[in-house]
Amino acid sequence: MSEVRLFTLARRYPLVGAILLVGLLVAVLVLSGQDAAAQGFASIFALAVALYRAGSMVKDLFRGRWGIDLLAITAIGATVVVGEYIAALVIVLMLTGGEALEDYAQGRATRELTDLLKRSPRNAHRVEPSGDLVDIAVEDVNPGDVLLVKPAETVPVDGELLSGAGSFDESALTGESLPVERSRGGSVLSGTVNGPAAVRIKATATAKESQYSQIVALVQEAAASRAPTVRLADRYAIPFTVVAFAMAGVAWFISGDPVRFVEVLVVATPCPLLIAAPVAFLAGTSRAAKAGVIIKNAGTLEQLSKVRTAVFDKTGTLTAGKPTLVAVRRAGSDSPSEETLLQLAASAERFSSHVFATSVMASAAERGLPLLPSTAATEHATNGVAARVGYHDVVVGKAAFVREQTTGFEQSELAGGQLAIYVGVDGRYAGTLIMSDPLRVNAVDTLEKLRDLGVRESLLLTGDAESTARSIAAQAGMETVLAECLPGDKVRAVAGLKTRPVMMVGDGVNDAPVLAAADVGIAMGARGATAASESADVVILLDDLSKVAVAVDVGQYTLRIARTSIWTGILLSLVLMVFASWGFIVPVAGALLQELVDLATILNALRALGKKQPRGSRPEGAGPSSARVRPPAQNAGRARG
Repeated sequence: MSEVRLFTLARRYPLVGAILLVGLLVAVLVLSGQDAAAQGFASIFALAVALYRAGSMVKDLFRGRWGIDLLAITAIGATVVVGEYIAALVIVLMLTGGEALEDYAQGRATRELTDLLKRSPRNAHRVEPSGDLVDIAVEDVNPGDVLLVKPAETVPVDGELLSGAGSFDESALTGESLPVERSRGGSVLSGTVNGPAAVRIKATATAKESQYSQIVALVQEAAASRAPTVRLADRYAIPFTVVAFAMAGVAWFISGDPVRFVEVLVVATPCPLLIAAPVAFLAGTSRAAKAGVIIKNAGTLEQLSKVRTAVFDKTGTLTAGKPTLVAVRRAGSDSPSEETLLQLAASAERFSSHVFATSVMASAAERGLPLLPSTAATEHATNGVAARVGYHDVVVGKAAFVREQTTGFEQSELAGGQLAIYVGVDGRYAGTLIMSDPLRVNAVDTLEKLRDLGVRESLLLTGDAESTARSIAAQAGMETVLAECLPGDKVRAVAGLKTRPVMMVGDGVNDAPVLAAADVGIAMGARGATAASESADVVILLDDLSKVAVAVDVGQYTLRIARTSIWTGILLSLVLMVFASWGFIVPVAGALLQELVDLATILNALRALGKKQPRGSRPEGAGPSSARVRPPAQNAGRARG
């Protein structure tokens, strides 16, 4: 088994295998008294590797990266010239071994990400109308297919549970280790693992459109990205290279010994600059994924660490996004009855993608009101919907939208936290549906955590009425409010903010433009708002606002580790260079010491994986926040019509 493993490692890292073989041959030649042959063989091999790396260095020059290989190549050439051929071989081993160590560290850092990819479902068991069970590829599953999921199997596509009850492990998607119980009619996400009993589900999406495939695509994008801090590390190489050559030149000039020049350069090869930042950022991305936060590109981690303004949408973000019907107010005695008004509104809302539409339809269903046939429906994004319902022309939506299309309109008085959905029938204002969508239980605590993490300003940005927005903002302790905003207004508001970087948090399709416009866009993607998720830089897989603070904390922690690793490598190399310039470190010892510096840098960068619970991680439903809900501030914010 060990021989097979060695063969596999040799194939994976051929240069490492070659240098070890050359080192063995050189040792045999030295022991047999053939020093000249050993020196010649080692020197030729070291120079060949230096020429090979020179080709890579030239390519890097065209990419704007330089200094990393220049010192190493110069050190190899200099050691060969002064006859320190053993040191030359150690430097070659240091370069090739450093790459192998980096590869191992990247594998460790991306373990959670690769595990996610490996668990991608491949097959499904389709139940035919005859009752027969047919195994098909997951790509062949269509919405409406009835599937059997056996015990401990991965759910292949998003679906609706047909069995009476089921238990599912959602840890691969959400990081939640405890099984989640679902009842008949509940949604089941692809990528979750079924419990001890076989269940039947009805597919609601294809494999490509299912939650797990979308997560896999986001993970692949995150793993393939290259962070600005990595480029920043490359830029450190320029002054580092200048300092190294200057110190080596001065040491040679003062001592008059060219070997002193070699001794300084040997300990100056800055592999930590090449290794530290990529490993730290991969580790940070992996850590976030394990917490249910997908960070699409590594550069976003740096932006998250510097966020100073947080902007929140209201519905589905600061609030739970599950409004409940409080009352139905008729406009007058000649208006339709409460049941008819709700039925007409729900029948029109079936054509809307807004979260309120689902709540209105659910309220009608709870009262046993069937939806009426509807035609000629048109949704006016963020404003409302107009449709022909039975023999009536119905408009449902915001006050301004309904006011423009009806006569006799009256604004409804609302209590704190309530919101109004206005209804017009046949050109006349007919009444209002009063809904309530309370603040999330952990919203105040999340905002407190963000302030602790250095976020100076928080802003509520919503298309809802000003009175409702102010009430929610006051409960959350937010001082600035922009209400009754259209998508274009939101984009302009975010662009005009002075304290940057700006983080925008939203969940709906209408949030997509402003998420893309912000420095960091965070989508609450648990409900599958595809447009918002695609426009965002960060997608939160759980319906849990506290993960916003977790994302910021992971960004800060990762950047701190990356910078610490870079400077640790630089400072250790500078200390070794000072000792080498005085002749205290011979070339062979210097090369070995530099390898230890590389190892220390990698181990420090892997700390970004983080074992501690990220700050700001109080989950939704974990109980009320200990933070006090603030009273409304004086002159709390400004509104935009």
